[in-house]
Amino acid sequence: MAKSIVPIQPLVDRSPLVVDSGTFRDDDGGFEPQKDCMMTLHLVKLCVGADSIEDLASWQAGRLKALKKEKKQPRLFHTTFQTPKRTADLLDGGSLYWVIKGIIQARQQLVGFEDGFKDDGSPCCLILLDTPIVPVRPTPRRPFQGWRYLDAKDAPKDLKSGVRDDLSAMTPKMRKELAELGLI
Repeated sequence: MAKSIVPIQPLVDRSPLVVDSGTFRDDDGGFEPQKDCMMTLHLVKLCVGADSIEDLASWQAGRLKALKKEKKQPRLFHTTFQTPKRTADLLDGGSLYWVIKGIIQARQQLVGFEDGFKDDGSPCCLILLDTPIVPVRPTPRRPFQGWRYLDAKDAPKDLKSGVRDDLSAMTPKMRKELAELGLI
């Protein structure tokens, strides 16, 4: 039985080569960001001092009012010591999910990151937020320090407006107990 001989082709592939989740080889052999490889990523953060979504909204409204009074740019931000490394993924539709009293209860769209300073003068990262606070399906979350990444597939869904109204009528304690039982 005769064997067929197949000529060996040289390995000169000029098609884009994906190097990692954020870069590809272009026609010149250089590397550029690849939008298709980015995935939406979120942050989750404890909301210390707030008892409810309403408390968070009231505190943020007061902060905006104070900034306007001081003739500063009225914008919402949260300070943190560690700057996220995956900012491109976070700014590709990501949100900051707020853990209030042990439950993820709301989110705010991420709009940017800047270097800044805390009140004591120490350097920090400013997590810039959009104004609307969107209630989400209450999801229990254990305490942690700082912030954590949250994959889009693990993020709680936004509440529909009818459900939102029903939940806002409940006390934070009742929302927490129902979430822990898996009823909301």
